[in-house]
Amino acid sequence: MAGSVPDPAGTGTGAGPESVPGVDDPAPGAVPGADGPAADGTAAATAAPAAPGWRGWRGRRPFWGGLLVLLGGAEILFTLRAPLPVVLHIGMQGLAGYLVPAVMVICGVLILFNPAQRLFYSVLAVLAALASWLTSNLGGFLFGMILGVLGACLTFGWLPDQPLRRRRLRRAARGEAPGPAGA
Repeated sequence: MAGSVPDPAGTGTGAGPESVPGVDDPAPGAVPGADGPAADGTAAATAAPAAPGWRGWRGRRPFWGGLLVLLGGAEILFTLRAPLPVVLHIGMQGLAGYLVPAVMVICGVLILFNPAQRLFYSVLAVLAALASWLTSNLGGFLFGMILGVLGACLTFGWLPDQPLRRRRLRRAARGEAPGPAGA
């Protein structure tokens, strides 16, 4: 039976309290509304299962946004400690100059490892990135601030559990391995 659960007691019935007779569970990763054959006669378009390992982990979180926020904060921290004689010291110095990029680095790490709270972390990261213009060498000579704002925007706009795009669905239906966009 498709809706049954394993029988831990070993009674042989195979039915648990969650099973409903006659109702089949949807296939894991199936796209709603894509049960029958496609209009062009190909097999049903279902979502590919989540990839194990690195790609699966990266796909379940706003990876690029968190990485850009992390790199932006690290770049600002680097410009504060750079041994260059050309380093500017504009704006507040002391604790605020180190606190703002440290908040950016922490937000980047938290975005990567706690994506459930990504909206709060992205708003905090964009505020810290904009504050770095005043506190930390013009936002790490503008590069760190731009990386932080761009990463925070990518994180804010990321939506979990999106269905696969048509191109990936076709590729999954044919059983091809994902490759570069032009291949």
